[in-house]
Amino acid sequence: MSTTNRRFPAEWEKQQVILLCFPHNGKDWPGKYEAIQWAFIEFIKKVATFEQVILVVADEKLKEKVAGMLETAHVNVTNVSFIIQKTNRSWMRDSGPIIVKNGDQREALNFNFNGWAKYKNFQLDKLVPSKVSEFLNIPLTQVMYKGKPVIVEGGAIDTNGKGTLLTSEECLLHPDIQVRNPNFTKADYEVVFKEYLGITNVIWLGDGIEGDDTHGHIDDLCRFVNEDTIVTIVETDPNDSNYAPLQDNLKRLQNAKLENGKSPIIVALPMPKRLNFDGLRLPASYANFLILNNCVLVPTFNDSKDRVALNILSECFPDREIIGISAIDLIWGFGTMHCLSQQIPM
Repeated sequence: MSTTNRRFPAEWEKQQVILLCFPHNGKDWPGKYEAIQWAFIEFIKKVATFEQVILVVADEKLKEKVAGMLETAHVNVTNVSFIIQKTNRSWMRDSGPIIVKNGDQREALNFNFNGWAKYKNFQLDKLVPSKVSEFLNIPLTQVMYKGKPVIVEGGAIDTNGKGTLLTSEECLLHPDIQVRNPNFTKADYEVVFKEYLGITNVIWLGDGIEGDDTHGHIDDLCRFVNEDTIVTIVETDPNDSNYAPLQDNLKRLQNAKLENGKSPIIVALPMPKRLNFDGLRLPASYANFLILNNCVLVPTFNDSKDRVALNILSECFPDREIIGISAIDLIWGFGTMHCLSQQIPM
């Protein structure tokens, strides 16, 4: 039995602030670092229009530079606070803390980021949860199981806030590639999710999309848009390598049950056309949207499907403004709006 009263809030619940980290390491976007900085300023501008932003910057020098860029772009700077902390990368969804409710209080969870079990340089990123929880004055808990730290990135899980969680087998259970927690079973993960996130029901999808650096993150595949509705990306071209895994995921969702025993409503979201850059396929997905208090920011890819995806999401979120943000440059770093941010619920 869980000894706590923890609950993992859904992303559409009231947020205090969005955590972002200004890119200072051009290596994540080789050859595109200049463009990325302005794309990021535009991203901050959109978020700061709707709510508060905590912006992690590497040092005082970068803070001054960014402050100047924000003013140039007419960003509402009263909504932006800074934390000075050097990081390895800018993917706050994965290295940042996950905030849960524990009874009436908030609690920050440190899921022991390890560079997606792929990169060796993540020691600076490991410091982000303590810095952020200290800044927000929220207690921090390290997630452990059988005496060992458990590694789960925020991009690997999505919840409806009522006890159901979405995740993928490729990310959490692959025996050989980017193994986060060696020898973990579904049952082990489900114990951890119950104890730390108050999750009583896990829906397991299969594989992620081609080109995904994280090896199967759920936030490129499917997302809850309300407590009983899931949008999932579907590839319509049978010759595309994403066709079969996404069809399999669709079938799994159609057979899935929510925590209350009911079947979820499933909404199909298209995939943009294949995006290649420098010989690589990029993991472009409309599922990587970010839900804000009164708005949803959706990555767009200069594609005819952009409009289709925005229309579908505007039906899913009738009380929120749907804003497309060009992610053509951002996706060269293998992620977009959702991967770069972490919401801090009220």
